[in-house]
Amino acid sequence: MPSPRLSALLALQALEDLPRTGWIQHGIPDPERIAGHILGAQYLAISLSDRVQPGLDLGRVLELLLVHDAPEALLGDWPRSASRLLPPGAKSSAEARAADELLAPLSPQARERFDEYAAASTREARFARLCDRLQLAVRLYGYCLRGRRGLEDFEFGLRSLDASEFAPAEELLWELRSALRAVASAPEGT
Repeated sequence: MPSPRLSALLALQALEDLPRTGWIQHGIPDPERIAGHILGAQYLAISLSDRVQPGLDLGRVLELLLVHDAPEALLGDWPRSASRLLPPGAKSSAEARAADELLAPLSPQARERFDEYAAASTREARFARLCDRLQLAVRLYGYCLRGRRGLEDFEFGLRSLDASEFAPAEELLWELRSALRAVASAPEGT
């Protein structure tokens, strides 16, 4: 029988194969995987963090992003349409239990980083959460550039996103909103 650590590491491999459900619901064939989303959010954090003032602990931000969707290895990727139908607190409770099972065997720090991210209790956690949302916007823009339409639900979520705490993120959000508007107004096929 494998150790709890090895069992957790094996279970986390599911993140490499599990697709992001919201994209499937909107007709994206072969959408990004959860692990790809995590990696993209980390790249985004690297691209912005050196311009954030006061500075951030980039290593901590990357750790937060690494563990933030780990529970999805057991739970799958619950889109907003599913989450809104659950009783209040049900999703966060299930994610905490999954984090206990998956992250606690890896290290106490991994489990602590998950809680820090969930609570948005530090500047690093708030920045990581913003990078998570911005990665979705970058992915959305990529899909739109490939001619995908009918993704307005995702664009609507970006309209209410507040990036004002981190100026470089706010600049990127403005750029993404502008780019998405330009793609939406372009004639089809261009």
